[in-house]
Amino acid sequence: MDYAVLTGIVLVAGVVLALVAQWRDWRPPLLVAILVGVVVRVLIMYTSAIDTWQPVDFVESFKPAGEAVLRGQDPVLASDGGWHFLPTIPYVYGILLWLGIPWEYAGRLVTVVADIVLIPLVGKLAGGPRGSLRAFQYALNPLALLIASVHGQVEPVALMFGVAAFVVARGPGAPERPGITTDVVAKLRRGVAAYGARDSVRRVLGRGGMLHRALLPGPDDRGDLRRGALAGVLMGLALCAKSWPIWLIPGMLLLLPNLRSRVAGLFTTGLVPLFFLVTLPVFAGTRLDQIPAVIHTIQDIRPIVGEYGWTPWFTGGDWALRADLASFGTNLIYVSVIAVVLYWRRADPVDLTTAILLVFMVMTPRLGAQYLLWFMPFLIARPTRFAWPAIIAASAWAAYGYLYMTQFDTGGWWVMHSYWSRASIVLLPILALAMPWGRRIAAAAPGTASVVRPAGQARIRSTA
Repeated sequence: MDYAVLTGIVLVAGVVLALVAQWRDWRPPLLVAILVGVVVRVLIMYTSAIDTWQPVDFVESFKPAGEAVLRGQDPVLASDGGWHFLPTIPYVYGILLWLGIPWEYAGRLVTVVADIVLIPLVGKLAGGPRGSLRAFQYALNPLALLIASVHGQVEPVALMFGVAAFVVARGPGAPERPGITTDVVAKLRRGVAAYGARDSVRRVLGRGGMLHRALLPGPDDRGDLRRGALAGVLMGLALCAKSWPIWLIPGMLLLLPNLRSRVAGLFTTGLVPLFFLVTLPVFAGTRLDQIPAVIHTIQDIRPIVGEYGWTPWFTGGDWALRADLASFGTNLIYVSVIAVVLYWRRADPVDLTTAILLVFMVMTPRLGAQYLLWFMPFLIARPTRFAWPAIIAASAWAAYGYLYMTQFDTGGWWVMHSYWSRASIVLLPILALAMPWGRRIAAAAPGTASVVRPAGQARIRSTA
């Protein structure tokens, strides 16, 4: 990489400014945060576009997907499996290439714009008087700069829609929301206690019962239904960018005010990806008999391990097709996520989401550096005691790969990779410490059941 020193200076300066802003409790206007974010992202995008080094997947996977759309072909099939997601983003790539924008800029423009939009969204997600501070800190997030402006990975696009879904689901004014046990589950428990199990089943599931009444909208529920539907559409668009935002769905649903709006949100979440799938023959030129092959390619994840975490210690720090490690790690993720949901079931939905994403990073058998961006908007919006150690550690590990290892030829890169991938195990305890341990139960308002504290207010004072 030709501009590693300049990029490194920008990243370090950004971290220093973000920490000083935390220490001095700066609350710059949102416009300032956005302008700062635009300047640093455009600068790094420009130097990355004119660099002699370009990321392999950026050139060999993303670009062919956009070119396939230009030719009227399905990007999943035409790019020889290089694109494993719905063609939503390749449609945008194709438009930008059709406009004559060079790929080195066009491919990064998609992610840079999305990451800029994320800046005010993080401020809205944080809410409260420190919302502008959190937006400013995300504007300077070093990992976001690397992923959006250097690599051109599409994580910022998925996060833009995912965080927007959270903001819409919570609604204006960040009202207090009941947690899981004080909403539907609490009502079910009271019903069982009052009437007994058999009678409660009839009162809950029967005609005119609680579930029947909950699903039938009243005259004052249309606003909640619209909000749930819109949040679901945004989350569906996040799933069209990548498949991993499925981990964001529980938090989004919990932010919605009632069961009806959650059903609406879940319905539209699934409807949007389905729309892009069934319209492949119209927009991507896919034959009907090719759709099963497209679905298979999207679902097919090769068990490549050895890039990050605990698996490199079984592969010598190299990539390897290890189905045994991949299967064990995948099951470990599922068990851990279930445990997290149970442990943080009464927490703020943003804290629950942060915990889910962080436990994924700790347990996963396979990960690219861009995955570490998943939790950044949520952790910055509601920082924990170890938030900034986790942010700095993850960014430093990724920056070493992007800025330093790219100075070597292929042989030297693989030698460095064997050490770099195994060193990532140091991140796991730091990420575990950054989970919202002190906010397992949302604060209760006086005289009420357990409720979610508005975003931006922590149960413990953050030292991040």
